[in-house]
Amino acid sequence: MVISFIGFFIGLILLVILTMRGVNIIIAALVCSVILALTSGLSLEKALTDSYMGGFVGYFSSWFLVYLLGAIFGKVMEETKAADAIAEWVKVKVGAKRAVFAVVAACALMTYGGVSIAIVGFSVYPIAVSLFKVANLPHRFIPGAIVFGSISFTMTSPGSPEVQNLIPMQFFHTQPTAGGLIGYLIGIFIMVAGGYWLKFMVSNAVKNGEVFKLPGAGASGSAMAETAATIEADGGKKELPNICLAILPLIVVVAVLNISSKFMSPTAAALLALFTGVATALVFMNKYSRKYGLIFGKGSENAIVATANICAVVGFGSVAKEAPAFHAIVDSLVGMPGMAYAGLAAAVTIIAGVTGSASGGLGIALPILAPIYGAQGMDPGAMHRISSLASGGLDSLPHNGYVVTTIRAVCNETHQQAYKPIFILSVVLPMIALVLAVILYTIFY
Repeated sequence: MVISFIGFFIGLILLVILTMRGVNIIIAALVCSVILALTSGLSLEKALTDSYMGGFVGYFSSWFLVYLLGAIFGKVMEETKAADAIAEWVKVKVGAKRAVFAVVAACALMTYGGVSIAIVGFSVYPIAVSLFKVANLPHRFIPGAIVFGSISFTMTSPGSPEVQNLIPMQFFHTQPTAGGLIGYLIGIFIMVAGGYWLKFMVSNAVKNGEVFKLPGAGASGSAMAETAATIEADGGKKELPNICLAILPLIVVVAVLNISSKFMSPTAAALLALFTGVATALVFMNKYSRKYGLIFGKGSENAIVATANICAVVGFGSVAKEAPAFHAIVDSLVGMPGMAYAGLAAAVTIIAGVTGSASGGLGIALPILAPIYGAQGMDPGAMHRISSLASGGLDSLPHNGYVVTTIRAVCNETHQQAYKPIFILSVVLPMIALVLAVILYTIFY
């Protein structure tokens, strides 16, 4: 058992280190799965062919279509310039003096409307550079603003079309708005507290003499910096869709999801909502882009890459859940006396941290935990919201795929410069919110 615990934590730590060093997440997850299997007394063949590939393929088969339509929807919003129109509208209405708020608001609006988070980051970054440059704010906070606006309160709040809010529906037979008033209050708490926290960090940095400066440009960084400079030079004068048209597909996705989920399965509701959103965008903004081959082709490629990366860490998590150390941890959490909601929250949080993925953690944790806690007579809505919130804490450790993509590929920053704000906003704050949610649900449910 001791060796299993040692291997369990070595595998997790090594996964973080390899990812931070730029090793492909699929290869890193395989290497760490081998270490975990060998130190846990598991058959290496079964660990890789049954557990790893079972988790990999299982997650892919369950969620690929949702990611596919989500990626296509995001590409439609990008190619029709709807995403640019939303970001530009927020920029104009809010102004450079509130650059941080503008970036967070633009990300939140698009994410809560169902746009792929990868598309959100690439779409908002050029506007963020323009705003931060005018306001002379440190560039290293842009990744934090993007991550906070796209995967914190927008990912786990009631009604969100993100998969982290959809997965619990399967296991607790709930709706996207599950969790009642407490769920909304927690989402507002994360939004407000995180906004002030981010503003405080940026203000302190400015007081300490930090100014705007683009990081040394690599290939992707040069491209993104060039795009940002082009937008700034154009002054936002390029032809963009009317803001009402740009927002319409987002409204359609959220509305269709929350209505159709009352009559069909979560997956079917998500697919219908995203399909309707794609159709709406193509019909009403057809004149802004007719690159249908690019939209569907590139959207499909993005979906495959994004899903495969998540599947890799889910595969690692599937190997981890066979380890004796994992069973010991889960048993101790499930057996917490008088703290059922806390046990559920802790278990989901730890598993999401191990996998480095909120959706992957839910996919592994809930098949195990939902029957156990459901049999205790706990409120399904409360379990849904706690599970969703719990998935959005330790998942954002340095090896999280979206964190790595945002810091490196989108913003051309380093973890050393940019990760601290992300850790506070996407790990510490959600954990505080989770504790608050557990207390409230324990008292009132």
